[in-house]
Amino acid sequence: MAGHALDEVFAAGAEGIRLAGDWTLRGLDERLPALRAALAAAPADARWSLRAVRRMDSFGALLLWQAWGGRWPAALEADDGQRAIIGRIERSAARALPAPARTSALDHVALLGEGLLAFGSHLAGFIALLGRFALDLGHLLRHPRDWPLLEISANLYKVGVKAMPVSALVGCLVGVVLSYLSALQLRTFGADAFIVNILGMGIIRELGPVLVSVLVAGRSGSAMTAQLGVMRVTEEIDALAAMGVSRGLRLVLPKVVALVLAMPLLVLWTSALALLGGWVSAWVELDIGLHFFLQALPGAVPVANLYIGLAKGAVFGFLIALVACHFGLRVRPDTESLSANTTASVVSAITVVILADALFAIATRSIGLPV
Repeated sequence: MAGHALDEVFAAGAEGIRLAGDWTLRGLDERLPALRAALAAAPADARWSLRAVRRMDSFGALLLWQAWGGRWPAALEADDGQRAIIGRIERSAARALPAPARTSALDHVALLGEGLLAFGSHLAGFIALLGRFALDLGHLLRHPRDWPLLEISANLYKVGVKAMPVSALVGCLVGVVLSYLSALQLRTFGADAFIVNILGMGIIRELGPVLVSVLVAGRSGSAMTAQLGVMRVTEEIDALAAMGVSRGLRLVLPKVVALVLAMPLLVLWTSALALLGGWVSAWVELDIGLHFFLQALPGAVPVANLYIGLAKGAVFGFLIALVACHFGLRVRPDTESLSANTTASVVSAITVVILADALFAIATRSIGLPV
C-alpha cells in the first residue's frame, strides 16, 4: 500500500527518475518517510523529469534540492515555474544566516529603563487600587446597608476555613523540625529548658505569620488572581461595569476584608499547632513534659509577641489580597496573560510579605522581649 502510494509521485527506471502528482506539503505528507528514503537512494548522475508534476510548493522543492546535494542535476526536465521555485530555494540556501545582534551598554540601559517603567506602572496601579478600596470603605461606613456580607462570608470560608487543614499540617511539621534541630544543639550545652524560648519566640512572633502568609499567597492569592483574570477574559468585569456594579465594591473589597479577618485566626491556629508539634518533638528528644512547657511558655514569650503576630497576620493578609486583586485586574483577554499574572501575583505577594516583615522587625525591635 505504501509502495503504491510512492509510485504515484516517484518512479525510478532505466531512463532516469520521473516525478509526478502534487509535490506539496499536503500531497506528500502521508508518504514522506518512504519518499525521503527513495530520494536518498537516487544516483548522483540520474536524469530527473518533472514534466508530470502538477503542483509544487517550496516544501517539495526543498526535498529535491536536498536530494540533489545542493546543486542542479546535469539532466533536468522542468518547466520555467518549477525552475523558479527551485531557484528560490537555491538562493535561500546560499544566503548566510543573520549574525546575532551584539548587546551593547545602551541595551542594558534600555532594559533597566523598561523594568523601571514596568515597576512604576505596577506601583501606580497598586496605589490607585488602594485608593479605590479606601473610597469604597468610606462609602460602606456611611451606608452600612451596602456591605457585601454574602461575598465576604463566602470569601472568608474559602480563604479561612478551607485553608485550616493544610496550614495545620505544615505548621505542625515545621514545629517538629524546628524543635528537633534546636534540641540537638541545646542538649550539647545542657540548656534543654530554653527550647521553650526558641519555639515560643520563633513561632509566635516570626515563623507563624510568615509561614501562613506564604501558604495563603500560594493558595488563596493565586486563586483570587485567577478568578479575576478569568472574569476579565470572559468579559464578566466589563458586564458588571455596563450594569453599573462597582468591581471594587463587589470583587475587591470582599476579598480584602475576608483575608484581613481570616489571617490572624489562621496565624493563631497554625502557631498553636506548630507549638504542639514542637512540644511533641521536645518531649521525645528532651523529655520535657506538657505541664512544664505550658507553664514556661508565658514567661519565655510575653503576650505582646502574640499581639505582634496577630497584627502581622492582618497586615500580611491585607497586602496579599491587594496584590492578588491588582494582578487579577491587569489580566488581558488571553490565557498567556492569565498564567503570567497569576505567577507574578504569588511571587510579588511573597516578596511584599517579606519586606513588610522586615519593617515589622525594625519597628517592634524593642517590644515583647522577655525580661
